[in-house]
This record gives sequence, structure tokens and C-alpha cells, in this order.
Amino acid sequence: MHIDPEKAKALPLRPIEADVERGRLRFFAKATGQRDPVYSDVEAARRAGHPDLPVPPTFFFSLELEDPDAFSFLSELDIDMRRILHGEQSFTYHSLAYAGETLVLRPSIADVYTKKGGALEFLVKRTEVTRPSGEPVAEAEFSLAISHPEVTA
Repeated sequence: MHIDPEKAKALPLRPIEADVERGRLRFFAKATGQRDPVYSDVEAARRAGHPDLPVPPTFFFSLELEDPDAFSFLSELDIDMRRILHGEQSFTYHSLAYAGETLVLRPSIADVYTKKGGALEFLVKRTEVTRPSGEPVAEAEFSLAISHPEVTA
């Protein structure tokens, strides 16, 4: 069953407010192999001109998992979880974020398209990351590839 693009784009996704904590930043930096001490040592970060630990690249995606129903939009669109593959991920940065800040994430479905005659369908989710004041921090985009083995291209 293919996704209805209009239904997907109209799907109301909840904004998420997330506190950026030092311990979580350190854990993320370690888990992703970030060796630069500015991501784990506050004094190293301050020597480098930062007020606190900066948010490592790609961290914003993990903040979306603050929502206990982070993937509920998939079931609302009748997407079979067994048919999903990670497509791609991209980030556009406007300003650095730091430990101790609260960030607001506003997700939405940006696009739905098919390839290979409909055998592959792509769902693109875009999340705007701002400070509570509305100041932009970043945009995060990721796509999921949904296979439709019943379609022969």
C-alpha cells in the first residue's frame, strides 16, 4: 500500500522540547567516535571559545527520540515497519547549540516520492530546530525507503 502524499504532508506531528544535557552530549560524542575533547570536556570547550559543551554533529536526530511515540507517524500512515530502510540524513546548521540549552524541534513530513516504478517509496521528514525564542539552530532531514516487493519495476 502506497502512502497518500497529501495525507502525509497534512499529518500533525508534535513539537518536542528537549533539554540538552552535558552527560548526554558526552555519551553521544563517545558513541559516535568524536575524539575532539571540546565535545566531552567543559574546560577544553571553554579554551576553544565555547560557553559549554557544543552539540556534536547529528545529535539533533537523537533529540527527536525524546518523544515516546517518535515513530507513531509510521503507523498513522499504515507503513509496514518490516519494509523500512534508512534512506539518508542531512543537516543544515545556523548556529551552535550548547549544554544547558532547551531546544524546540518541529517535525513535519516534507515529501513523498517513488522510484523504480513504485517498488521503492521514500518518505522525507524534516525537523526545524530552534531555541524557544524561535531563533533557528538547524534543520534536520531524513528519509526512509519503503520497499514494495509486490511491485515489479
